[in-house]
Amino acid sequence: MKHWIKRTLFGFAGAAMVAGSIAGCAGQRHGWGGDSAEFRSKMVERVGSKLELDASQKQKLTVLAEKLQAQREAMRGAGGAGDPRSQFKALFAGNKLDQAGATRLVEEKTTAVRNGSPEIIAAAADFFDSLNAAQQQKVRDFMDRGGRRWSRHG
Repeated sequence: MKHWIKRTLFGFAGAAMVAGSIAGCAGQRHGWGGDSAEFRSKMVERVGSKLELDASQKQKLTVLAEKLQAQREAMRGAGGAGDPRSQFKALFAGNKLDQAGATRLVEEKTTAVRNGSPEIIAAAADFFDSLNAAQQQKVRDFMDRGGRRWSRHG
């Protein structure tokens, strides 16, 4: 595989891991209530301090976090309003699994991912490409640990 392709794939994978950690934490909302903007700001500050980001890099990370939040909301909203768990449980409400409903739900979620992915990929690439070599290595190290140890204690 050509060197630039490997670098691009590693870069995207690293940004995806950082983005995934932000998105994963966004789903938990550890004590910050429902204010996703406040949570996003705290996460950007935390990741920013771990990676020693400058203002421009923090702005790119903020854009990435906003795109991830929009994607998350699109996934939750796909298939109409309502709780994703209740949508899933409704498939099992009758005597038989609602196969048509399951197929429709999968297609709606897949469409939401497909539609939002180009923006997320572009934002992840923009963020990761703005990092210097040492910062990129910290992202790779984070990935090697399976996405752990960027918590309050790590």
